[in-house]
Amino acid sequence: MSPAFNHYKLAGIILPSIAATAIVAFFLLPFPTPKQTLIILSTIVSACAAAAFLLSRPQPVYLIDYACLRPLRTCRVPFATFMEHARLCDFFDEKSVQFQMRILERSGLGEETCLPPPNHYLPPLRSLEGGRAEAELVVFSAVDELFAKTGMEGKDVDAVVVNCSLFAPTPSMADMVVNKYKMRGDVRAYNLSGMGCSAGIIALDLARQLLQVHSKSNALIISTEILSPNYYAGKTRPMLLPNCLFRMGASASLLSNHPASRRLSKYRLLHVIRTHRGSDDRSFHCVNQQEDSFGQVGISLSKDLMAVAADSLRSNITAIGPLVLPATEQLRFLLALIARRALSSSWPPYIPDFRKAFDHFCIHAGGRAVIDELQRSLRLKPGDVEASRMTLHRFGNTSSSSLWYELAYVEAKRRMRKGDRVWMIGFGSGFKCNSAVWRCVRTVDGPPNGPWDDCVDRYPVEVPEVVTFS
Repeated sequence: MSPAFNHYKLAGIILPSIAATAIVAFFLLPFPTPKQTLIILSTIVSACAAAAFLLSRPQPVYLIDYACLRPLRTCRVPFATFMEHARLCDFFDEKSVQFQMRILERSGLGEETCLPPPNHYLPPLRSLEGGRAEAELVVFSAVDELFAKTGMEGKDVDAVVVNCSLFAPTPSMADMVVNKYKMRGDVRAYNLSGMGCSAGIIALDLARQLLQVHSKSNALIISTEILSPNYYAGKTRPMLLPNCLFRMGASASLLSNHPASRRLSKYRLLHVIRTHRGSDDRSFHCVNQQEDSFGQVGISLSKDLMAVAADSLRSNITAIGPLVLPATEQLRFLLALIARRALSSSWPPYIPDFRKAFDHFCIHAGGRAVIDELQRSLRLKPGDVEASRMTLHRFGNTSSSSLWYELAYVEAKRRMRKGDRVWMIGFGSGFKCNSAVWRCVRTVDGPPNGPWDDCVDRYPVEVPEVVTFS
């Protein structure tokens, strides 16, 4: 990755040189006239001001393209198959099976979601090698499609950021990508683990910061969750929820700050806002990897999860609101805040209308309850959360990659127009709420060979509150 040149080198080398030349000229002139003195001082001040402005201006970061894994149909897990496998696994009792059935009935998932091959064994294989094979399958498939779309190769990538919460082998998954695509020796590789379903935006933020200090560079971001080694084989109900909700998925996206990238790109990244509530014990423990009383490892989802998510969302929208909301909405929010503090805490808080700031919403498809809570909290209409609900129905909870499946849905429906603004919202363990704001730089007519190609004409579908099956 080459060091920054354009306005960073201009500000760091050329403009200070001009100022230094002016200073030298001032001292070399034996008796400078007032006019000459004014010109020299003006040159010095102008050069310093220009340098300060250029150094403070962020480099534009563009999304060239992205790709999402479309799992093979042989990995499909209809409800009947899922329940039959659960009954045939001797580590589940009948109460555990019935509990999983009730969760599935109310989950918002459809019949075409997929699980990786090791999960189709009886009992499911939970091995390191199975996890590696799954990682290679989902990650390499997504990256291969991205490179095919963009014409890029491994040698064109300057930075790699991989996020996967629950699977952290050695060598890392980022190292696997570097090895597979024979990337350059100076490539910067980062591997993020344990950061939950919002880690995709954290990876995006890391790549953005790298591109702020390295010009003419490309950053590859890969978001996934490896499921097979983390299948929970126990009876503790809060730890059975991930078995029912999480499904196979991965995304690969290519960011660039190259001057020519604007012409080739789809979106420009405007803002990344990250809020962390880890100092609060209830928030910290609401999503927790732990052992049950029999030593079986799994992810426990607390009953406080929805309340914690709502609190985390409020913190995030407080931070992002001033950056994106029109002045009228900001004024109403400020007046309501003053009224609550000056008059009475019972004064109803004003919820800004974010539909005036954004054209599309990509809300983490963590489950029906998550989408319902965000729709209620942000006062969104059903159409605003359509991409999230349909992604949950077709692909399930694909963790951090779900946001990209939702963006692909909007594109596949040919709803994305030049100038549209997109709000991505992700939640993750810790507890974190992270947002990314994009602006579309060219009208998108639907991606070829996208994850929705074979089914978008069937969507949207009506998702019943309860799906009854035997």
